Amino acid sequence: MANSIRSSKSFQAYRALRGKVRRKMFGDPVLLDRLVVEQETKRLVDALPASTMDAVEVSGARWKAYPFKSLRSADYPDYDICEKPLARESFDLVIAEQVFEHLLYPYRAAKNVYAMLRPGGYFLISTPFLQKIHDFPVDCSRWTPLGMKYFLSEAGFPIEAIQSGSWGNRAAVRANLLLTHFPYYNPIVHPMKNEEIFPVQVWALARKEK
Repeated sequence: MANSIRSSKSFQAYRALRGKVRRKMFGDPVLLDRLVVEQETKRLVDALPASTMDAVEVSGARWKAYPFKSLRSADYPDYDICEKPLARESFDLVIAEQVFEHLLYPYRAAKNVYAMLRPGGYFLISTPFLQKIHDFPVDCSRWTPLGMKYFLSEAGFPIEAIQSGSWGNRAAVRANLLLTHFPYYNPIVHPMKNEEIFPVQVWALARKEK
């Protein structure tokens, strides 16, 4: 009965109207766990000389309109970052957001990223932490901010040249773990205060030695 109600035209019309009202009140919907990480990673990239940088985005399209000198997209399964570098010492910035938790061989992939970067190049990475398993096609790894630093250090990045950060709180953890779907941010019910011991998202910007 419930399924037939959800599939009815009137229910679909109600959902469409609710979506319009939500966008009118709060703007375009953004996933709760992505709001801060996207703001913070953009802040990190904004501080780089983007207009002079050749960048590659691994399995994503968030940065397609950003004013890099050039931006290449490398999507799985056409390109598997665990297999080999896309092109050695060809990029000033490699971006892999919400990718490395899905890799069977993340250390191997990080070494390939290091090989793809020119001397002095950057690697921007973000992954979830306190979030339910989501298989796309698999879900394998999680890192704290400190764990992310040492993971990237093992791949070759000088640890003093790695910035890492995180965002999360108990409310966001509950919303992510208890709901069957990933919740959209609602300022009425979702506080944005950061509680460092409850990280929902972790990110880092690492620089290859010159």
